Amino acid sequence: MIQRNPTNLLLSAAFLCLLFIVIPLWFAPYQVSLITEIIIFALYAVSYNLLLGHAGLLSFGHAMFFGTGAYTTVISLNHIAGLPIYGAILLSVLSTTVVGLVFGGLLLRHKGSYFALLTLAFNALFYAVASKWSSVTGGDDGLSITRPDLHLGFITIDMADITVFYLFTLICVGSLILFCWYFTHTAMGETVLLLRENEERMKFIGYNTNATRLILFTFTGALAGFAGSFYALFFEFSSVSAISIDMTTTVLLMTFIGGTGTFGGPILGAVVFTYLQDYLSDITDRWPLIMGMIFIIMVLYVPKGTSGVISMIRTRLFAGKNREGHDQIETGEQQI
Repeated sequence: MIQRNPTNLLLSAAFLCLLFIVIPLWFAPYQVSLITEIIIFALYAVSYNLLLGHAGLLSFGHAMFFGTGAYTTVISLNHIAGLPIYGAILLSVLSTTVVGLVFGGLLLRHKGSYFALLTLAFNALFYAVASKWSSVTGGDDGLSITRPDLHLGFITIDMADITVFYLFTLICVGSLILFCWYFTHTAMGETVLLLRENEERMKFIGYNTNATRLILFTFTGALAGFAGSFYALFFEFSSVSAISIDMTTTVLLMTFIGGTGTFGGPILGAVVFTYLQDYLSDITDRWPLIMGMIFIIMVLYVPKGTSGVISMIRTRLFAGKNREGHDQIETGEQQI
């Protein structure tokens, strides 16, 4: 087993932070926008992977949290005069937390396919409300906003600049992704994994598995709402597409393409999916068909995703190096 040096981990994290900070100096505004979108979807995918990969809960309704966060941000900024940008984000997190707590209590009474189908039904309900309640949500036309400036008391930062918003997204969303990584290493995170592996044993030793599942469901919903809030701020717009089944399909694709077996898999999936979609949409109008074919191939032949492929390559490389070293030692012993 390879032991990870904490110093190397800190140096790697510092290097990545520095790399992301200087990205606007290297790339054009369009590329900066694309990377900003990737960061937002990375959090969305991480939140879904906590539900699917760690807890084993297949949900077809994760977009109801994402869309609720996006709509809450847009509606609050349009109707609450002088509301700061962080106030709108906080309201989005609070609203999705309430949604997760209330509907989680209903949905989590069921398991397996029943749970998956019920999440799909509730997502359809939220989509219908967003479509029909046009006086509030704008219906099919959606709602637009102007991204407000960030007021820090002693200074006001213009958030209209994509570079500034990229750095703001990097700090806020990136910090939350790091917190999610920390969460997986806490006692609660380990409990979720044990719950997925053997729920009956967890009950036997005294754990309240229903409460654990509800906490996780609410937590992942709040994370998705946070990502949805930044999605609305990024595009300065929100419509029913943010709460549609297509948005759930998007996070499913990201998670499966990246791989559910590791924490970084969904992040890698968000990178691959976003860049691939951007490239394919430029060359053909039938890019959803191609993306669907890629998804089918990944599920059939690469079930562990791109992270699994990378892990397999690294394992083979290390095995090859160890074998070479072992052969050299044996050769040396024979010569002696």
